[in-house]
Amino acid sequence: MSATFVGMPAFPVAARTALADTQLRANLAHATGTIRAKRAKVVAEVDNWEELRLAAAGIKDNTLLHLEEHLVRLEESLTRQGAVVHWARDAAEACTIVADVAKSHGVDEVVKVKSMATGEIELNEALAKEGIAAWETDLAELIVQLGDDLPSHILVPAIHRNRAEIREIFLSHMAAAGRPAPDDLTDEPARLADAARLHLREKFLRAKVGVSGANFAVADSGTLVVVESEGNGRMCLTLPEVLVTVVGIEKIVPTWADLDVFLQLLPRSSTGERMNPYTSTWSGVTPGDGPQEVHVVLLDNGRTRALADDVGRQALRCIRCSACLNVCPVYERTGGHAYGSVYPGPIGAILNPLLKGVGVDAQTDSLPYASSLCGACFEACPVRIDIPSVLVDLRAQVVDSHRGDRFPKAEALAMKATALAFGSGGRLGAAEKASGLVGRLLGGGGRRRLPGGRKLLGRLPGPGAAWTDARDLPTPPAESFRAWWKRTGGRG
Repeated sequence: MSATFVGMPAFPVAARTALADTQLRANLAHATGTIRAKRAKVVAEVDNWEELRLAAAGIKDNTLLHLEEHLVRLEESLTRQGAVVHWARDAAEACTIVADVAKSHGVDEVVKVKSMATGEIELNEALAKEGIAAWETDLAELIVQLGDDLPSHILVPAIHRNRAEIREIFLSHMAAAGRPAPDDLTDEPARLADAARLHLREKFLRAKVGVSGANFAVADSGTLVVVESEGNGRMCLTLPEVLVTVVGIEKIVPTWADLDVFLQLLPRSSTGERMNPYTSTWSGVTPGDGPQEVHVVLLDNGRTRALADDVGRQALRCIRCSACLNVCPVYERTGGHAYGSVYPGPIGAILNPLLKGVGVDAQTDSLPYASSLCGACFEACPVRIDIPSVLVDLRAQVVDSHRGDRFPKAEALAMKATALAFGSGGRLGAAEKASGLVGRLLGGGGRRRLPGGRKLLGRLPGPGAAWTDARDLPTPPAESFRAWWKRTGGRG
């Protein structure tokens, strides 16, 4: 069984570990910089880019407002085309449905198209418990799976690996999963890709069941859409006898004309391409062509919870392009593992708390704070998700969820003490006198100085350490404003 995100520490702890990994930071800086440059070039070619963003946001918002109608329409269209539609309230139900389909055909393996939804529900691990191996066929997902690793990016799950590391993974682990890597394998990209192609080919040719996600689901025609760059998706969608597709209920668009808008936005925002090399569409079963048994699992797993959030529901517009990750200064320095989820970066920082709910665990509650609120994510988002605004709202929700805790957090106690001091002129004056006394006793503080000449304190002990680990703390002024005014009458 591969690694999972279960038990990951809160973001600040995980981020500190990631920041210490210089190789990781170098890999991330190179990869995100390359993707940013490609995206900026192809986006600049589109004169009406902002109009496309507005149109996409409008389509998504209107669809979400009438989601139940569009979902029923999608089910009817798929059923009419010969597909079997299943509804899954949570990850457990979805995994059970997929496992039951696989077991009904007596298989012990399935081939998979890269899918965020199946990663979210930890389908591979669930199938492994049933004795079914789920083989990832996307190159980056294959690297992650063979290395018993975790994905760290929406578009490029192995973005934290360089080609020398990938070579070692192939040489060390490929043989245990099937066709081994050539003994003379080098770290040339073409050689690595060829080794993966040969390894996967035998899996494609023998697999009876394929599993996929979908980038979009078109309600009026019952059409499912997968866009990809390698051709592995096309193989998984056409060669197996049985196809099971797991789709988040937010992936729906009403009509084919609506899909046109997103197919202009997605490739430019994700891979920096004008269009994807492979865009596969299918509607149910076509006799004699492709899978002859098609199952579609419509997945909730917290999406209706997110839909009920007036501010946060805009996160359900997300088309999983990863543009926000590639411009985020926090993600570029920490990578995706620090977010503890298959959804990393700015979108993960809002989507995970929205799907799971706040106040559930410390790791999820830490995510809304994993941002500098610089706004670069909103500018890059092709569907105009105002991620900074959602982050701020979620921070408030996290605080509110802990108001009834038996043992208040240090931050809450500090805020109560501050409110007490600022609520009375007398108490505030006393606090200023105490602060001035501390400043005089310290005699100027540490060696480092602010530009104006004022010295800085070092690292505070106890709970104060968390503050000074990330911020400069000047020494308290020896004389407060009130004392100065009283002494000078306001005359400098």
